[in-house]
Amino acid sequence: MIKLLSCQYHDNNLIFLEFSDGVSGFFNLDEYLSCRHGPMLEPLQDVAFARRCFIDAGALCWPHGLEISPARLHESHLLKQVA
Repeated sequence: MIKLLSCQYHDNNLIFLEFSDGVSGFFNLDEYLSCRHGPMLEPLQDVAFARRCFIDAGALCWPHGLEISPARLHESHLLKQVA
């Protein structure tokens, strides 16, 4: 089972992610939000809130309860892997 080990918010709504299988890369939050909508995603439009991301039980989370599964992030075309 893939888990997230760390996340670090960077400028331009990029979040650097490190996974338990050694894969790492930048997740583009702007691209993610451009094709998804809903009340749980609205707070992420605010950069100050978006940068409050953290890891809980291996998932990418925010204080209002939103979680994005590590498997979904790992397989996402929005993850630009770092060699």
